[in-house]
Amino acid sequence: MRHKTRTIYVGVLPIGGEHPISVQSMCNTDTRDVKKTLEQIRQLEAAGCDLVRVAVPDKQAVQALKQIVQYSKTPIIADIHFDHKLAVLSLEAGAACVRINPGNIRGRERFREVVLCAKDMKRAVRIGVNSGSLEQDLQDRFGLSTTSIVTSAKRAMEVPEKEGFTNFKVSLKSSNVPLTVQAYLEFARDTDVPLHVGITEAGSEYAGSIRSAVGIGSLLLSGIGDTIRVSLTAEPVREAAAAWEILSAAGVRRRGVEIISCPTCARTEVDLISIAAQVENECKKIESSKLSKITVAVMGCAVNGPGEARTADFGIACGKKCGLIFSHGEIIKKVDEKILVRELMKTIRESIDV
Repeated sequence: MRHKTRTIYVGVLPIGGEHPISVQSMCNTDTRDVKKTLEQIRQLEAAGCDLVRVAVPDKQAVQALKQIVQYSKTPIIADIHFDHKLAVLSLEAGAACVRINPGNIRGRERFREVVLCAKDMKRAVRIGVNSGSLEQDLQDRFGLSTTSIVTSAKRAMEVPEKEGFTNFKVSLKSSNVPLTVQAYLEFARDTDVPLHVGITEAGSEYAGSIRSAVGIGSLLLSGIGDTIRVSLTAEPVREAAAAWEILSAAGVRRRGVEIISCPTCARTEVDLISIAAQVENECKKIESSKLSKITVAVMGCAVNGPGEARTADFGIACGKKCGLIFSHGEIIKKVDEKILVRELMKTIRESIDV
């Protein structure tokens, strides 16, 4: 069961409550380059991002932000560190939300100024706690621990709550997966604040995706998470792809087809790795909304054939240089390996009228 949180709005996008868990990524372009940043935002939109974050390191970036917000279909979050005045300016420039790190925006009065601006302009704030930049007094008292992370978040929350501002969310990130998971679990026990979930500095595309899947997936299966970002040392569109795979695996939200395929073994008599890759690529060409509830199975032999994958909407079960195309365990036809993918996709397209 999903942890009950209140609903907030980032632009027109509702977050929390019973609303779908949203996917976020962050541009790695220079925000001051409006053209390149907008190009990447459009790529992220196409990859399924509901929210896009951009870095705002100086006033020149704030000026660019005005144009970016104007031409972006997706709500834009301004990522702010050190200078609270940039957060205020970003809100005034049209950012739907600002991300504030309480560890480096020093002073409650500075944060209060940001909160009052967001409240006045009906915008959102994310309190983004990061274990690598915790307040010094918390590090001295608790070290790097669940207690220091959770205390940082709760202390920062006091500012908007005192001002009667509730349109904020919280994240409690670390590169340490168990520490991150425990921090979210502890924080969620006594609050209804929407939670942005992720593992910070997770690593390269391969290692970072696995670490993120373990951390984010654990939290989603515990009912925690209203918006997620997979942080990878890779192109941002790969973050979006990984995020959607995690959401799908956790059974909470799907985008496009779900492909299940068996591992290869000595019984396999076709190039199953190539076939599975072809099926995945071909499915990506079909509008995601058409495939949002479809499961396709790619099975390499009789052991993992139509019977094993009978719950799949469509699938192929391979034999010696050939394969069976089936639907819900019922065999439709037998075809040669060379045209197997083509015939499978033809069957799928005819069924969903594409």
